[in-house]
Amino acid sequence: MAYLKRSSPTLKETLLKIYRAEKPIEIDQHFYEFGSIQYHIKCSVLDSNIVYISTSTLLETQGTVMSNEILSDIYEVIKNIAVGVIDIVDPPRLGFQLTLKLHLDNIPRGKEAIKIITKISEIQALILSSQLKEMLKRLNFQDNSQAMNNNNNNWPIRIVYHPSEPFYVFRQPEKITAVFPMNFKDDSDVVIAMSFFQELVEVGSQKEIEKAPQCSWSPVPPFQLRGEPVQDLTTNAGFVSFDITSRHVEGKRLDKTVWNLLNFYAYVKYHIKCSRGYIQRRMRKRMDSLVKQQLNNTRLEEEAPQKENGRCKYVKELVKVPKGKLMMQQRCKDMTRRVRISKFRIKINGCARFRFNQR
Repeated sequence: MAYLKRSSPTLKETLLKIYRAEKPIEIDQHFYEFGSIQYHIKCSVLDSNIVYISTSTLLETQGTVMSNEILSDIYEVIKNIAVGVIDIVDPPRLGFQLTLKLHLDNIPRGKEAIKIITKISEIQALILSSQLKEMLKRLNFQDNSQAMNNNNNNWPIRIVYHPSEPFYVFRQPEKITAVFPMNFKDDSDVVIAMSFFQELVEVGSQKEIEKAPQCSWSPVPPFQLRGEPVQDLTTNAGFVSFDITSRHVEGKRLDKTVWNLLNFYAYVKYHIKCSRGYIQRRMRKRMDSLVKQQLNNTRLEEEAPQKENGRCKYVKELVKVPKGKLMMQQRCKDMTRRVRISKFRIKINGCARFRFNQR
């Protein structure tokens, strides 16, 4: 899941386009977002107030009954987004997990319409977060005695929201641990990511944010992941782990914790992209300052005599020498000029008429 906002930008833009259209338009659009989420929007000219939205996502989750299902309470949450506007179609469109029927004529005008359309575009986020949310509830509210007696509760659960970005969740005494295997294509991304993980661990150990989930990094996977697919455990940036306790899943904190876990990969990529851009800007700025400094040091003017047509003509030429050497050369030139002047004969104007012609 490679985005930070809950709403789908393409879905929101398309719904606003249909809602604001002065004339009825026909749309039959099928698109993907982030490689694992697909949508289908259909609107007919014959009945422009009815819009069908179908959606599905990749849910390859092991060890839980929610792997291929949507909880019944999620249907109620979706219906309550706007009463009288959303109907759930049963069965859904072939190849999709959920199909909604929207009555655009029941949406109130004004700013309220934008709020409702924005919430409708967040249905995929509700589906994705509900799976992990229910998982954390089940693992968290079990008694420790039941967890110790049932070894299945301690098995890691592999969660896949994006084909190339799986992560694991498993239960430990008094906490739940989420482990993220980190892989990057570019070596520069690995360097930036390793620096970011180190800083994240150091900041997490401070007293000011001790209530936040504890973060740790390791170059090797935890022993709880033994037996998992080798391709998941082969990384070039190690493994990042977060320890979730009961206070992190209480009340409204549950939604925030779940959403932060789902978007951890996206946040790391966003940080790397911003860091790379910042480094490049600093390098360009530093390079410009060095070039200007070099030009200021080297483009010093020096008057050098050149003889042209028997006359002495002074021209300006650029020399590339250090300042200290230039000062020494200037002093030597002044001394040489004084010596030459002292050797010249004194000329008195008007004495030329006293010369005698020698024949």
